[in-house]
Amino acid sequence: MISPEIRSTVFHHHPDHQKRGDQYTRNENPNRAELEAVIATLEEGGQCAAFSSGMAATAALFQSLDPGDHVLIPEDLYHGTRAYLNQFMSRWGLEVEATDMSRPELVEGSIKPNTKLLWIETPSNPLLLITDIEALSKIAKQNDCLLAVDNTWPSPMNTRPLEFGADLVMHSSTKYLGGHSDILGGAIVAKNGSEQFEKIRQIQKMGGAVPSPSDCWLMIRSIKTLPHRMKAHNENAQAIAEFLEKHSGIEKVFYPGLTSHVGHQTAKKQMSGFGGMLSFQVKGGAAEALKVVNGSQLIIPATSLGGVESTWEHRRSVESEGSITPENLIRMSVGIEHIDDLIADLAEALSQNRS
Repeated sequence: MISPEIRSTVFHHHPDHQKRGDQYTRNENPNRAELEAVIATLEEGGQCAAFSSGMAATAALFQSLDPGDHVLIPEDLYHGTRAYLNQFMSRWGLEVEATDMSRPELVEGSIKPNTKLLWIETPSNPLLLITDIEALSKIAKQNDCLLAVDNTWPSPMNTRPLEFGADLVMHSSTKYLGGHSDILGGAIVAKNGSEQFEKIRQIQKMGGAVPSPSDCWLMIRSIKTLPHRMKAHNENAQAIAEFLEKHSGIEKVFYPGLTSHVGHQTAKKQMSGFGGMLSFQVKGGAAEALKVVNGSQLIIPATSLGGVESTWEHRRSVESEGSITPENLIRMSVGIEHIDDLIADLAEALSQNRS
C-alpha cells in the first residue's frame, strides 16, 4: 500500500496548539515525511531530509557550514558540485580544496585546523575511483570533521556509507531511487540527530527547496522496485565491462567490478554490488568518442543516469572548467534491457570508430 497523495499546502491546526501537527507544506507534508522515512530506512539512518533535487540537497549541506570552513573534495567530482562550489560557495566564504580521495594518506596530509568536511564520491564521477569510506571516517573523526558521502551511484542496495562511519549521505534521488527518468529529487541522511543535520533541516524548511507531494508519492512508488532494478543494473554493467575490456577498440575500462580496477579490493569490502555506471576510453580522441556515442540504436545519447534505459555521453563535452576527464572517455549508465541487445548495440556503435 502507498499512502494517498496529499496536495494541500495548509492544514487544520490541532485544537491544542501545544501539539504541533502539519501546518504548512513547505515545513512538513505527510508524503514527504513518508518518503524521508523510507530513504532513512534504506540507508539504515535515523534522520532524512528530502529536497527538490540532488543539487538542492548538496547545496543545503554546504550551506550548513560556516564561512571560513575548509572543505576537501575529490579531484574527480561531479561537475555540477564542482561548479556550485566554485561559483557560489566561494562567495559564501568556504575554502575548498581538491585532492585524490582514493589515497587516504593524501587526504590526511591535506587536513587543516579549519577543515570541517570531507566530501566523497565512491565510485567517483566519471572515472569511478574508489574511496575507502572506513579509512576516511577514521581520519575525519581524528580531526573533528564530518564525512559526507554522495551515494547516488551505488544506491543503498550496493553501499551503505553510514555502516562504515560516514556522518551524512547525499542522494540525487532523481537517479537510481527514482529509476525511470521522470522524477527530480534529492535527500540527506544522517545516522542520528545532530547539530549539523538540524542546520540542514532548517535550511530545507526555510529555503523551501522541497519535493512536491506528487514527486514524493512517485518516488515511494519507484523505490518499491529498487532491489530488482539494481540487480539488473549490476549484472548488465558487469557483463558490459567485461565485453569492453576485451574489445580491440577500447583503450581502458573504468568499472570497480573488474579485477583489473585499482580499487577493486576496496570496492569488494564496502559494496555488495558494483553498480550500473561505467566509463571507458575509446582508441583515438574526442572525435572518435563522439562517433561511437552517435552510432548507437538502443543506447540513448543523453545526460543523467540511473534510469531503466541505457544512456551514454561524451563526458568532456558537458563538464565545466577544471574537468580532468579524458577527451576520449564515454560515460555509460547501463539500463536493464536484455544484455544480448545491449552488447549487440555496443558492438555496432564501436564499429563506427573503425569505419
